[in-house]
Amino acid sequence: MSSNKKRRLDLGTDRHGQRKQRVSKFTDGPSANAPAFPEGAQINPFTHQAYSQRYQKILEKRKTLPVYAQRDEFKKHLKESNTLVLVGETGSGKTTQIPQFCVYDGYSSKGLVACTQPRRVAAMSVAKRVSEEMDVKLGAEVGYTIRFEDTTSNKTILKYMTDGMLLREAMTDPNLTRYAVIILDEAHERTISTDVLLGLLKEIMVRRDDLKIVVMSATLDSGKFTEYFRGAPLMKVPGRMHPVEIFYTPEPERDYLEAALRTVLQIHMCEDDGDVLLFLTGEAEIEDACRSIKNECMKLGDDYGEVHVYPLYSSLPPKMQQKIFEPVPPAKHGRRPGRKVIVSTNIAETSLTIDGVVYVIDPGFSKQKVYNPRIRVESLLVTPISRASAQQRAGRAGRTKPGKAFRLYTENAFKSDLIEQTYPEILRSNLSSVVLHLKKLGIDDLVHFDFMDPPAPETLMRALELLNYLGALDDEGDMTKDGRIMSEFPLDPQLSRTLLASVKHKCSNEVLSIVAMLSVPRIFLRPPDARKEADEAKDRFAHDDGDHLTLLNVYHAFKQNEGSPDWCYENFLSERSLKSCDNVRSQLSRIMNRLHLDMTSTEFSSKDYYNNIRKALVSGFFMQVGHLERSGHYLTVKDNQVVSLHPSTCLDKGATWVLYDEFVLTTKNYIRTLTRIKGEWLVEMASHYYDLDTFPECAAKDNLRRLYQRSSGGGRRR
Repeated sequence: MSSNKKRRLDLGTDRHGQRKQRVSKFTDGPSANAPAFPEGAQINPFTHQAYSQRYQKILEKRKTLPVYAQRDEFKKHLKESNTLVLVGETGSGKTTQIPQFCVYDGYSSKGLVACTQPRRVAAMSVAKRVSEEMDVKLGAEVGYTIRFEDTTSNKTILKYMTDGMLLREAMTDPNLTRYAVIILDEAHERTISTDVLLGLLKEIMVRRDDLKIVVMSATLDSGKFTEYFRGAPLMKVPGRMHPVEIFYTPEPERDYLEAALRTVLQIHMCEDDGDVLLFLTGEAEIEDACRSIKNECMKLGDDYGEVHVYPLYSSLPPKMQQKIFEPVPPAKHGRRPGRKVIVSTNIAETSLTIDGVVYVIDPGFSKQKVYNPRIRVESLLVTPISRASAQQRAGRAGRTKPGKAFRLYTENAFKSDLIEQTYPEILRSNLSSVVLHLKKLGIDDLVHFDFMDPPAPETLMRALELLNYLGALDDEGDMTKDGRIMSEFPLDPQLSRTLLASVKHKCSNEVLSIVAMLSVPRIFLRPPDARKEADEAKDRFAHDDGDHLTLLNVYHAFKQNEGSPDWCYENFLSERSLKSCDNVRSQLSRIMNRLHLDMTSTEFSSKDYYNNIRKALVSGFFMQVGHLERSGHYLTVKDNQVVSLHPSTCLDKGATWVLYDEFVLTTKNYIRTLTRIKGEWLVEMASHYYDLDTFPECAAKDNLRRLYQRSSGGGRRR
């Protein structure tokens, strides 16, 4: 890649070191042609129709939000500075109102107003709410963009989106020229995409004096952010908070899940009216807890009010997520009114505001991504939360009236064991996708890129090494032709490499289906009361060579049965996940067509039909392979981690070489989503990685040595 094509960091100075003069489109502040602010207006400036009655009711509620009273202050700050740090407590209305202020102040006449969210569910739900507040149709003036779903149009002026989607846009439009205002919401969550965006936006602002940046959060280290943006003004917005009484357990709880369920029942039986919010760590745990709470509440009989139990997690479909906002069950026959119990991941800490919650139960745990660069293992682990998260959770109880927070850990544990702030995701994640994106943006000096918290050099080196092995970067660290193609897919590099290889192996139709299936929530359902039947149903799709081909069988059967909901139910398959897979596959297919990648298949009758698919998988996942040792256990290749095949696999335990999609840390080390492969393929397709000079002593090395000798008549290929 020649140097003139690389985009270097321009600090805005000329060759004599003097500051460059730049002209802003917003030198006079907001546009004079701004649409009329809704207060007092009768005609909607966007639809040119009279405002609806529903809109008027919503407007009255909006006026009670704390941020509404500070509109003039916000307008003044944004006019005088290109960057603003806004700290608003949960419930202040910042997520819904600040982007609208920007629209009504006229910035949308110069370009789009974007508001990023770290979670898909927040982007979708907030966009829906704001479209109602502006009395427009979702997808028209207000829309959202998340991975594999875009509800915007050429009329859209206000766009909610995940931070990852804005980062992808920057790859094709490095100056984000379509945008007039970019609002980074929930910045305290410090996702990888948010941290990279902060660095990119800081660089873009050097070249664009007309771009306005607003960084918003509920629990922001404001000093750190204002310093990062060189003295950006700070605006504080109070929340609607009532006092919250906090209770700790006298002794540590042995089983936080059992203690949480017990606390829910005690609140329902002994406490006054008010909804309950219980924080748990993941989908499976939440669904089990919801069933247990429903069953236990039914046993209480009619002496207590009715209880509606709702789960909440990011992969839940939007219609199910909206149920948490339904009214509480009414009182019956003079008895106590009912209540809602919402069982949620940490998505309910700040991303969503749920009115009516009076009681919060906080076991003190969440699932966090943790990456060990030395053994290249990234896993979701249940870990203790930070004190900042605990304060956020407690604050959810004081939204509408004085509340109570029940912390299922001791006060000493809160003060001594919990860290102050959650570590940014960029410090505990595999950075291969991030590095590929930055390389696509022309940023080559990764060590000196302006990260707010720079990742460990070892993590960066591991990412560069992986991308080099995958052929995305050459030995000089520059992007290859394949790397540029891989960066076009919203996928992990291993998956995009697999897709690329599938064209060569004449199986891109099938691999596209497998990749789509791997990109959606779990397909196989296994309800506690029907586990045997669910396992039998799964066996009907099982393929002898493993789980990837089993997923392919499921997708083919789903399409043959025309996506029938009854068929999904009878076979214990998630209809929602399969429909989502169909959507993902369509979008990936469009990208492949745009990149002129052929959609091909090997004849089904050919003996190479399944072998070609497995070879394509090896092309992307040759670094994620386990070998059966003489002792009977599996070792991950090169890293020599002792692992077991996950109990959910369709693969028998006799396979010598297995490729895996995921390394899972629970009570022991598991590898999950497996496919049987041949050692010859590793020698043939990944000899650059399977270099015996760098291989630790193990049975796998002996096996590979024999394979190399066989393939080269006694020699060894590098």
